[in-house]
Amino acid sequence: MTTEEIRQFHEKLLKEKEKLQQKIADMETDVEPISPENSIGRISRMDAINNKGVAEYGMRQAKQRLNGINAWLAKVDTDAFGKCVECKNEIQFKRLMFMPYSLKCMRCASR
Repeated sequence: MTTEEIRQFHEKLLKEKEKLQQKIADMETDVEPISPENSIGRISRMDAINNKGVAEYGMRQAKQRLNGINAWLAKVDTDAFGKCVECKNEIQFKRLMFMPYSLKCMRCASR
């Protein structure tokens, strides 16, 4: 990667990290347990439990992406920055900008 690409990717990581942290904070209330004491009705309770499951999945995805971004940020000043964690080849800049949380190149990710 060129110096300019490294700078752009680093900026993208910081912006994406901030967005994901906010998203996770916003989702905290959506994943709280549904209390059986609430008198919301059987159908409404089933709907609330379903929505909670969807929110939990979204929270897990956001946390995984945040972990990937934090992994890149920890490597900023190393030779491993921008390189696939499996094959150690450089990941295409366009892929990094599109999926900044991805730690693998296209070939390794498709395996």
